Amino acid sequence: MVATKVWFEDERIYILTDDGRTLWQSILYYQRLRNATPEQRAAYELEAFGIHWEEIDEDVSYESFEYDNPEPVGISRLFLTHPEINASAVARRMGIQQSLLAQYIRGLKNPSEERTRMILNTVRDIGKELSNVTL
Repeated sequence: MVATKVWFEDERIYILTDDGRTLWQSILYYQRLRNATPEQRAAYELEAFGIHWEEIDEDVSYESFEYDNPEPVGISRLFLTHPEINASAVARRMGIQQSLLAQYIRGLKNPSEERTRMILNTVRDIGKELSNVTL
């Protein structure tokens, strides 16, 4: 499969494939694309295995359009919609491996309900501490 057309709508990137399918995924997974100008998004190259944006140094594989999770949910959505939350610092504070939290965020692994609560509680605790800051 290769793309014959690429476009963006509603925080999603769409492709039309050479076999006539329309596939999409959230651009929340690609912060450089999310933050790119319309001109930068339009300056792509269709390559053998994916799409490349030279100016913003971003690549999206065709294969990724067929993943089971085109839209981030749960912990993944929280961190991808709030990039100001430092995932590495949250992981250190929780005492878990940064790479594990990164896999949760990318949707490669799903945290248990208990782990999800722990992550949310840690983020909320940080928020409470920040809201109590006085100058």
